[in-house]
Amino acid sequence: MPAEPIIARPREDFVSTPQVQELTTRAMGYLEAGLGVNFEGASGTGKTTLALHVATQRGRPIVLLTGDNEFGSSNLLGSNQGFRRRKVVDNFIHSVLKVDEESVASWVDERLTVACKNGYTLVYDEFTRSKAEANNVLLPVLEEGLLIFPSAAGKGGYMKVHPEFRAVFTSNPDDYAGVHLAQEALRDRLITMRLEGFDLETEAGIVAARSGLDPDLAYVITALSRQTRSDNDAYKVKHSVRAALQIAKVVVSRELTVRAGNLEFESVVMDILTGSILIESQRADAKRQIAALMQRLMPDSAQPAAAAIAFNAMQEGERLVRSTKDRVAPKQSKALGNTVF
Repeated sequence: MPAEPIIARPREDFVSTPQVQELTTRAMGYLEAGLGVNFEGASGTGKTTLALHVATQRGRPIVLLTGDNEFGSSNLLGSNQGFRRRKVVDNFIHSVLKVDEESVASWVDERLTVACKNGYTLVYDEFTRSKAEANNVLLPVLEEGLLIFPSAAGKGGYMKVHPEFRAVFTSNPDDYAGVHLAQEALRDRLITMRLEGFDLETEAGIVAARSGLDPDLAYVITALSRQTRSDNDAYKVKHSVRAALQIAKVVVSRELTVRAGNLEFESVVMDILTGSILIESQRADAKRQIAALMQRLMPDSAQPAAAAIAFNAMQEGERLVRSTKDRVAPKQSKALGNTVF
């Protein structure tokens, strides 16, 4: 059966900050000009989330495709799957029996063909996980507006792409597992938007909206996580906003007090922030550094937001964020990337 499109709509709890709005506006402008967009960045920088959000803003059905090392062009275009047999028996003259049989290959469209034919929005997530040879079929689609089929397809060789068709890609060049180098011809046809991660305000909003944690407490946890991430040489930690979200979800589910000195809370923080460090001596050193940071960041559980803002203002290169009363609360916000299908 042909691939079915996804009808998506934004969730009511989407976090809309100036940074998210600016990225969305730029990407929408490129798509409206008929260009393809590639959100490029490391794991946890919001590539897939933003790609789905931008695709949803177009108001067109979405076809979602995830790159795979085993993909060939048939996984994008389609292929012959079996045969359709037709048999006609002519016995008009009772003494003469005429039988006419015909077998025709049955072609089934795959996601790229479905999107190009109907003017849907293609979201090709982690496209560099597919081999460059498989992605070659995209070159005439993005440049000439033509989808070219193999001779066995029986589709006349090519098809004009629907004028409403658009493509949004994501890629992670920093990953080393199963990633292929994208051909220059394809990259040249895309507008690449490099995502370095969201700012503190956006990340804290995401953590609060997705976990249900109080915004001020989410802000503190996010500030803690961001500091260990930005000063990786000192803390030996490499993680994304997912770490802060994991801490927040455990805090909510176990009703923990967010405070330095709370052993249960500190154990959760250490497990999540240092568990991936393989060398024991480095893990122990990172735990000492994080414990000291927690003492500075959350010395008074009654004023967590004030502590976070003061600590953030001290960090070199970090801009002074808005006060608590000006920040977006979950009930006013919309959770980033939680697109409803």
